[in-house]
Amino acid sequence: MKLLLTVVMSITLSFSAFSQQQELNTEFRQAAEKLTALLYHIENSYVDSVSTNKLVDDAIRKMLEDLDPHSVYIPAEDVAKANEGLEGNFEGIGVQFNILKDTIIVVSPIAGGPSESLGIMAGDRIVSIEGENVAGVGITNKDVTDKLRGSKGTIVNVGISRRGTKDPLDFEIIRDEIPIYSLDASYMVNDKIGYIKLNRFSKTTMDEFTTAMKQLKANGMEDLILDLQGNGGGLLETAIDLADEFLKVNELIVYTEGRSYPRRDRSATANGDFEKGRLVVLMDEGSASASEIVAGAIQDWDRGLVVGRRSFGKGLVQRPIPLPDGSYVRLTTQKYYTPSGRCIQKSYEDGAEAYYMEKYERYETGEVFSLDSLHAPDSLKYFTDKKRIVYGGGGITPDVFVPIDTTQSTKLNTDLIRKGVMNSFAITYSNKHRKQLLKTYPTVDKFIESFEMNTVIEEFKAYTADEDSEIEWTDEQYAASEKMIKGRLEALIARNLWNYSAYYQVFNPYWPAFSHAVDILNDNSYKNYNLARTEF
Repeated sequence: MKLLLTVVMSITLSFSAFSQQQELNTEFRQAAEKLTALLYHIENSYVDSVSTNKLVDDAIRKMLEDLDPHSVYIPAEDVAKANEGLEGNFEGIGVQFNILKDTIIVVSPIAGGPSESLGIMAGDRIVSIEGENVAGVGITNKDVTDKLRGSKGTIVNVGISRRGTKDPLDFEIIRDEIPIYSLDASYMVNDKIGYIKLNRFSKTTMDEFTTAMKQLKANGMEDLILDLQGNGGGLLETAIDLADEFLKVNELIVYTEGRSYPRRDRSATANGDFEKGRLVVLMDEGSASASEIVAGAIQDWDRGLVVGRRSFGKGLVQRPIPLPDGSYVRLTTQKYYTPSGRCIQKSYEDGAEAYYMEKYERYETGEVFSLDSLHAPDSLKYFTDKKRIVYGGGGITPDVFVPIDTTQSTKLNTDLIRKGVMNSFAITYSNKHRKQLLKTYPTVDKFIESFEMNTVIEEFKAYTADEDSEIEWTDEQYAASEKMIKGRLEALIARNLWNYSAYYQVFNPYWPAFSHAVDILNDNSYKNYNLARTEF
């Protein structure tokens, strides 16, 4: 009860401070008094005992749910975890792991983390934590996270089983701040084309991006493919900073506006890192929010080509609002608009569930297979700097549409991915042959050039038969999906030998949107799209 009174008093006081020269809104005051009165009577008169805190939490969630899909409540105990992806770090021992055959396998130690500095290696098996056996006991991903994460400076004792070592190795690990990287991959596609993939927009993104760009330029990069497929967004300021790297000084990037917030323009500053050079941005239905700000600005100024499929359609800005007990509300306060005036927010009138399911309904409508199925009214028509037509009201529509390729989609391929069999085999194979593989293929380029998958596939087929995964292997289905199965498996092996960048370097050529982007840059058809930049 005290919590509710504190919350209501805080809201009332905050509103009073905000409205010092106005009378307190009568409707607001009556609503607050009504809620307080109801909670008072429940606390003192209801037939059964209840948790007032839970009632308040549930009421807040319901209120926000009825507003829009992106206004959310975060309980105090979840605030730190909810901010991890945006802050770009967490505190723990610094390993990427998988659970394979009921055992925790270190996929790789995180660079610069305490585990790497102690010599913990990819392929190590964590068999005990604080003296407690964790192998063969049904441990879950959440269990591992709960046991290994902790405050910076605290100690956790871990027992490691390592191939070639008879007895377990004991490590005393001092937890530290561990970076969460927002840049998955950065490499040269060929002598002129560079590639960068971002998975989110966090506080560390620009530092990661700047470092990658410096290396790519040193390697001779002239053109860039920026991969924002599946990037669900993040910090608005980071999106603005990234777009600034591509646009000329004073070119508008985005503007925001809301009922209580006047229009605010955000424009490019001087000295962007890639203001010249051909640029392709990859998007799909999983690209949202900050990704759409960057793509929208690039498209509206005709700075580069957007290739792929229509993005998610999130054009709302959330502001974090602290509550007295340490919890937070991320409240939608503004909409954002691209330079041409587009609000790309899609409709949420049918509720949150329908809102999030809409991107899957694009399969049923045929949109992911053909852009002809997408019909936008003239009221949503806008024009780029070179008077090309673009549309608002539901995501960024690409300049070059690339349909989903289902020609190699079979039940076998789907099951191998969904049931984790590919991943578990790649870990097992990489650990078994690690020394020899790295000796034979000292670089990713050498691996791509010379690694032979045919013998690996035979071993993989036998592995699926021994696994308790209920994989139904048929030669007919394998023949239909052979290219994708081989490509993904080779990429997973590369990831386990090196890093995530190696995964994309191996697998991207199998991905249609990436291949289209490379073709557009290689065959010089880029210039046919009537973009504003004529000098590169």
